[in-house]
Parts: sequence; C-alpha cells; structure tokens
Amino acid sequence: MDCGKKETAATGPAPEVVVAPVEQKDVEIFTDWVGTTTGFVNAQIYPKIQGYLLKQFYKDGSVVAAGELLFEIDARQYQAALDQAKGQLGRAQAALGKSELDVARYTPLVAEGAVSRQELDDAIQARAANRAEVDSAKAGLENAQLNLAWTKVQAPIGGIAAIATAQVGDLVSPQTLLTTVSQLEPIKVTFPISEIEYLKYAKRIREHQQSGSSTSEPTLSLILADGSLYPHLGRFYVTGLEVAQTTGTITVQGEFPNPENLLRPGQFAKVRAATERILGALVIPQRAVSDMQGASLVAVVDADNKVTQKRVKLGPQTGSDYVIREGLTAGDRVVVEGLQKIRNGMVVKPVTAEERAAATPASPAPAAK
Repeated sequence: MDCGKKETAATGPAPEVVVAPVEQKDVEIFTDWVGTTTGFVNAQIYPKIQGYLLKQFYKDGSVVAAGELLFEIDARQYQAALDQAKGQLGRAQAALGKSELDVARYTPLVAEGAVSRQELDDAIQARAANRAEVDSAKAGLENAQLNLAWTKVQAPIGGIAAIATAQVGDLVSPQTLLTTVSQLEPIKVTFPISEIEYLKYAKRIREHQQSGSSTSEPTLSLILADGSLYPHLGRFYVTGLEVAQTTGTITVQGEFPNPENLLRPGQFAKVRAATERILGALVIPQRAVSDMQGASLVAVVDADNKVTQKRVKLGPQTGSDYVIREGLTAGDRVVVEGLQKIRNGMVVKPVTAEERAAATPASPAPAAK
C-alpha cells in the first residue's frame, strides 16, 4: 500500500504556475538621483550700517518684490551726520570762493608791482587746497547720504522672504543677518551624479554648456517626499566644477518651473530622467528572475509544458521589468508565480495572469444588516 501511495503522489496533477511571455519592444531606461531643492537666487539680507531696528514692513514668509522695503533702522544719527556734512561742504565752498577771488585780484596787481609774486603763489596754493577740501566735503556728503539711505533695507531680488532673524528693537550691525529672500520661480534642484555617469553623459553636458541645451538632452521629472509626481517637467541647468574626492560624485543642478511656489528650498526630491533608449529590447517581469549564487535564473516553460531553468544576463531595469541581454528569445514563456513549487524538468500547468484572474471566483458581497 505504501508503494501505491508513493506512485499516486508521483503521478499527481501538474502544479499550476503563472507564466508571462518574453516581450520585445522599445524601452526607455530611467535613472534616479536624490536631490535637494534650492532657490534660483538666494540673497541673505544684512544691514549696511549699525542702529536700532525700528520696523519690519514685510510679513514673514510672504512674496516680496525687488526694491520693496523690508526693514527700517533708526535714522536720527545718520540724518545728523548728513546735516553736518552739508555744513562742512558749505564752509569748504566758501573758502574756495575766497581763494578764487584772491587769485583773480592778485594776478593783475603782480604785473603792476602792487603785490608780490609770493602773495599770488600763496593765493594759488590756497585755492588748490580749498578745491581739495570741497572734493573731500562732497565725498563726505555722499557717504552721509548713503548711510541715511541704508537705514531703509530693501529687497535686492523678488521672491519669498524668510522668517526674520532680527526683531524690532534689536541693535543690528553689518554682521547681523536680518532675513533671506529666495527666488523660487524657477527653482533649482541640486543632486550628485557619479563620475562614471558624468563620463557617460560628458558629450551632452558639453553641448549644454556651449549652447544652453543638448539635442539628446532628456527632460527631468521630480518625485516629491510623499511619492507624488511633481506636475512640471524640468531641464538640466548646470554642472559643477569638480568631482568630490570623498564621494566620487559631481554636483549637477536641474531647473524646474514653480509657479505655485509649491517647492521650497531644502526639500527632498528624487530626480528622474530617461537616460537611455533601447530599441527591440527583450523584457520580462522582475519577479520572474531568481538569484542563485550570483547567477540570474529564469524558469522557462516549453511547448510540452516542461520547465527548464535558464541562466540569463540581465540588462537595466525599466519600471517593474528587466531588460534581458542574453539567454531568452521573444515569445518564451517564463514563470512569474509559483517558482517555489517547481524544479528543472518538471511538467507544469501554465496559465496567464488573465486566465488566473478569470478563474478566481469573486468574493461574495457582505450581507446587509
């Protein structure tokens, strides 16, 4: 009886497996890089002069225009300095006017002998000195005017203004960071690429640097931290100067439209680009491939429904599929479900995923309470 049981088990029904055909089609190979968003232009706002901060005119985190007033510093001491500079200029101009009159009066008198040559020379020297004093006073006045103007701190660029780091009433100086303004439309995404990738794309990068674009330059997609796809496509903007010795990477920046200001500096972002197109590639699902001691194996079901384990050479991934470099031909049936139930040479019952789904009974609807 035991022998009968063993024979029955050996001649039991063939295990059912799900198979998929090896497809041949043109595919795009995508490469992902991890990046960080940064403002297209980031301006740190420092005051040019020292004084007490009197007022903040913008709302933290709001959009500001270039030239818009952001802060006001106490201007009283700078107004007094300006008034003093005006007085010094007036005195210098008066002294210059007197010396010019002296030169004009002494010049004809020297010819008549009524005034010595030495007196005329002294008047000419005094005139030159007074002219220098006027120039110096004008420079002092201009400096005082600049200092007074700098009590009103304006935005050098348009963009989003950060939360102010200085508060009204603080004594600020040229070393005090008041706030930061970032231009976010467009916005840049900074990400590293490997040295090997840089060499692979060096021709495209050189074309981009020379003409601002490359004939084969791919567009960039952005995947945000929550896994959502950013709705606007970007482009390569600039490549960094050197390869970092510690990481073996070179910095690249992409440029993305940001009309709704959704992207802010410092955000995590995954940059994706179609870096290669393979014509007539053989493609199978990734789940059809198993790894054994470093070898990639695929279970192929032949016309007699017999399983043959084949060693394949994998190419790049494309979505949820693998490109197959060697080992398969178009139309081969590969096992994608049930690999744990089969072995080499076994006869199986192959079904497609569609056939499996059609044969699976639908779950009954829950009874109404």
